[in-house]
Amino acid sequence: MKGHVFHGPGQAAWEEVPDPGIKEPTDAIVRVTAVTVCGTDLHILKGDVPEVRPGTVLGHEAVGEVVEVGGDVRTVRPGDRVLVSCISACGRCRYCREGMYGQCLGGGGWILGHRIDGTQAEYVRVPYADLSVHPLPAAVSSADAVLLADIFPTAYEVGVLNGKVRPGDTVAVVGAGPIGLAAVATARLFAPERIVAVDLAASRLEAARAFGADAVADARETPEQLISDLTEGLGADVVIEAVGVPETFELCTRMVRPGGHVANVGVHGKPVALHLEDLWIKNVTITTGLVDTYSTPTLLRMASAGRLPTSQLVTHTFPLDRMEEAYEVFADAAETGALKVVLGEEQHDAVAVRTA
Repeated sequence: MKGHVFHGPGQAAWEEVPDPGIKEPTDAIVRVTAVTVCGTDLHILKGDVPEVRPGTVLGHEAVGEVVEVGGDVRTVRPGDRVLVSCISACGRCRYCREGMYGQCLGGGGWILGHRIDGTQAEYVRVPYADLSVHPLPAAVSSADAVLLADIFPTAYEVGVLNGKVRPGDTVAVVGAGPIGLAAVATARLFAPERIVAVDLAASRLEAARAFGADAVADARETPEQLISDLTEGLGADVVIEAVGVPETFELCTRMVRPGGHVANVGVHGKPVALHLEDLWIKNVTITTGLVDTYSTPTLLRMASAGRLPTSQLVTHTFPLDRMEEAYEVFADAAETGALKVVLGEEQHDAVAVRTA
């Protein structure tokens, strides 16, 4: 089969790799029918995630068909259409018992495309299949479902829920890429007074309005002043960092009100200054985290009912064998306008129309 293989910083290729096989009785082999590229994959290619070894197939999000299961798998069987979660969970360790699947001590957590071969291939081995794949209802399309493997659970859990968004809040989302837009969409579920999106790209700010932002701000034009004006000088109740660079994290800490929350979602590849000389007196709560995907069943039900604007994030589609081109389009989002790229059997057009 073929897969997208990491060969070191700045190097990856769509090439022949060995077919995966059952290694443990809890494994499933899934034939990939839809997959996407994540911002974390770009961080890996930049060298920001050094534990990814050369020779690893990248990718941690997919939809596909189960073709084989180990003897201990009980919840899915060959022929089932499933969502492959970005997080694998043993279900037995202390963290899994607490619903913190991302911290699994039993060989799970974020392993696909990280510590073992991932989903950007024609087939993938999924460990701990009973907790790590989700049967899909026919009503949920592949383009909708694949965005529930990582993007929406991450934005919802690490951004909105960790940030403790409440009715009447002012919520600022810094970064209007896929995670930021999903944070805008899921923050709306809690009826905040207003959501303000901050980004450098006009196209992404336009998309943020389409996803429900009440106001937008160019990151180069003192967005903290806009937040101050909107809140009578208080600051935002919740600020969600969805970029992963020092400048945006520090911007978030300047925008939050005393007693507010900064929820860091972005993957950082460099150290960030924490200005405790300014923050110590403000009672600010700062949270970080890897997604646990405990919310995936809930989000799947919402998507099935048409309550989440998932596939509206998909701006470009490709067949699997155009993986390298898809990476280029996604990485050059400022020029291409890409939000999410989806590859798979049913994706034959290079570009899809974004719902505005």
